[in-house]
Amino acid sequence: MTGSGLIQATQVAREANVRTSANGLRYAAFGDTGLDEAELGRMVQAVPASIAAGLSSKTYFFVPLAIAEGRNLDGPGHRGGETTMISPVYSAELADEAICHRNVELGPGEGVFISSRLLGDRFSLAFEFFINAGHGFVNEAGISESFAEVAWNQALADVRGETSQDAWEFRAGALGRADGSARIDERARTEFLEAAFSDAVAIYLLSLALDFDYSELREREYPLLAPQALAERLRHVAKLFPPNPDYEFAIRYRRRL
Repeated sequence: MTGSGLIQATQVAREANVRTSANGLRYAAFGDTGLDEAELGRMVQAVPASIAAGLSSKTYFFVPLAIAEGRNLDGPGHRGGETTMISPVYSAELADEAICHRNVELGPGEGVFISSRLLGDRFSLAFEFFINAGHGFVNEAGISESFAEVAWNQALADVRGETSQDAWEFRAGALGRADGSARIDERARTEFLEAAFSDAVAIYLLSLALDFDYSELREREYPLLAPQALAERLRHVAKLFPPNPDYEFAIRYRRRL
């Protein structure tokens, strides 16, 4: 522990009470996280066992604040090149220095340290966790060929919007070339499909854990993927990775009055 009360992430990993959820995911809460233990456990268990199996090298640590400080001692993380420090309590001053998550090498595996007090509501915390899980799973397992066919056919049909800034930019890069030719940029196409699959997995997991309105995912920088197109992607992901017992996947449409 430093004079400021910050603790190195590697020390937190040694001291935290790591649990294994029924789906096989390892996780721990450390410090004054403000999280309800039962709700946290249910959020982690929302990840289908078939996806959790691809995250066996990761442990998720929910901490009040994760901070990048000084030179790298812990390995690459969200911002890279800095030591990951953890504050066991919340303060407004430290919150200004904190980031949503940091990835830290822990021997043969990796720790993902998520700042629970920086993410002020259940929706934001859950989505941050599921985005990490989605990217981690796709990095390990790769892209589903059947999902890739669905997403690419939508792109070729010029379906409106996308599911993230990355997917939006990579899709445009794959289809649009500066020289005006119709050739597909294969590298950008692969990056688009990776981003789209990661996003779809994350949104699917969020739908298992919470009842939310799709508009809550809206960003200013790009238009959201058309609801019918997203539903097609999510239904495909649900077939690939069925929910765990006691969880339900459902899409509901609201008619405008």
